[in-house]
Amino acid sequence: MADFTIRPAQKTEFGVAIDWAKQHGWNPGLNDLDAFFQSDPNGFLIGWLGDQPISSISVVKYGDGFGFLGFYIVHPDYCGKGYGLQTWQAGMAYLQGRVVGLDGVTDQIGNYEKSGFVLAGRNVRFSGHARHHPVASPDIVDFNSNYFNALCKFDRQHFFTARPEFLQAWVNAGQQNRHKTKLAVQNGEICGYGTIRPCHTGHKIAPVFANTSDIAESLILALCNEAPIGAEISIDIPQENAAAIKFAEHLGLKAGFETARMYLGQAPDLPLGRIYGISSFELG
Repeated sequence: MADFTIRPAQKTEFGVAIDWAKQHGWNPGLNDLDAFFQSDPNGFLIGWLGDQPISSISVVKYGDGFGFLGFYIVHPDYCGKGYGLQTWQAGMAYLQGRVVGLDGVTDQIGNYEKSGFVLAGRNVRFSGHARHHPVASPDIVDFNSNYFNALCKFDRQHFFTARPEFLQAWVNAGQQNRHKTKLAVQNGEICGYGTIRPCHTGHKIAPVFANTSDIAESLILALCNEAPIGAEISIDIPQENAAAIKFAEHLGLKAGFETARMYLGQAPDLPLGRIYGISSFELG
């Protein structure tokens, strides 16, 4: 009988987990792994039965004290045999001693609670079809590298910790990977930003961080204009941000897929009123 082993995956190996996520309806981005592996190249584990990949988990370390868990998947042919639990334990061992966050499917909340995770809120995916809109704000500009340090500083105000490696790959993808990032700049200061990227189905706007609802709305409209008319677009919105949900509904987007944001340890104090779209269900 083949032995079951769990080890860090190479980027090409972890592509199988992207395929599994796609089959589960999570709709990852076409080039997500390029940015994800910049965050923590050792934080993507695959469980192997002999030479067959059958399970996955991502356990990305941020800074000195935080981690985020995602891609916790077991191939359906191997569910109920204990492989998932072993994969989970390996991932949690990698993050031992850290505050850990995750976005889990809601019907698994009870199982995560058994591991000590506490529900902090929910994120809701809003989806629909892109239309092009006039953007009246002169403050919206395309990202360029001159803004990178200021963008890292602004992003840090809305995320668990600094993540320059991730952002370097995320916002500089450019034409090759077709990520498009817009900034809101007032008096020389960044007051909002957002990125749109192609996914296996349509496009996803993620993240959108902004100081005010007017800024966020202008950013979202500008990002929608980067998608082909009629293409599916989606935004993953914290349920606590009522203004973001109201604007998504105004655009004709409909609520669908929902996750439970949970933490093991002290939950970070994120400014949810300024988060109009999270970055990723997989990395926070």
